[in-house]
Amino acid sequence: MRTELTKREKTTAIYFDEYGSMIEVQTHNTNLKKRLTAFAANYPECCRQIDDDEQGGLTFEIEKGRLSFRLTAPYSEERKQMASEWAKKNGFLHIQKR
Repeated sequence: MRTELTKREKTTAIYFDEYGSMIEVQTHNTNLKKRLTAFAANYPECCRQIDDDEQGGLTFEIEKGRLSFRLTAPYSEERKQMASEWAKKNGFLHIQKR
């Protein structure tokens, strides 16, 4: 009997509405779980773990304004070229995309 979730089943879901003051984050992502666990330990008045699904997923409740989303625009060709030149000049090796 299979007990582990597939990578496709290991999701992160973020729930909030315009009315409430809290955000609910349910995640299987190891890095995010570690970051939220540490944040909850340091700031229990702002964040707390509210569930463990026993399949590797944790759910946290965090105050709105404490979680942010960062959107990054694609680099222009000029910026890519400048970054490439800087990396070559400063001894960074080229790493191919997978």
